[in-house]
Amino acid sequence: MIYADTSCLLKVLRPEPLSEAVWSAIDAEATVIVSVLAELETLAQLQAGWTGGMLSRNQWRQVETRFGILREQPPFEFRALPSGVFQTALRQHRNSGDKPCRSLDRLHLAAMEELKVSRLMTHDEGQAKAALEAGFEVVRPGRS
Repeated sequence: MIYADTSCLLKVLRPEPLSEAVWSAIDAEATVIVSVLAELETLAQLQAGWTGGMLSRNQWRQVETRFGILREQPPFEFRALPSGVFQTALRQHRNSGDKPCRSLDRLHLAAMEELKVSRLMTHDEGQAKAALEAGFEVVRPGRS
């Protein structure tokens, strides 16, 4: 079981460098967890692609539809988060000492803890570093 963050989900939804590597890594997993937080962040990034001119409105909607289809496609499992995720994030922050971590990254790490997932699939270097410092295993498809 592995938690997929937005940096990898976007590579699943539209062709980018390392998209094939992400798909290969997903194919090797029994379960790929997509939290409601990762879902929200992915949808916001797709909308930003439209408002920023990187996607046409039609392209944006088509990619959103593809994202919705993943809900029914193994090995993806979309999961809600318990309300305690914010308290978990605060505890993690307080216990992190002088190691910086962006708020959204901290929330993803708290989501992983709440969902009992110890492995993270990411291409976000800041997220990867914070996850490693917190004791999670990090998988970066196509990177060593």
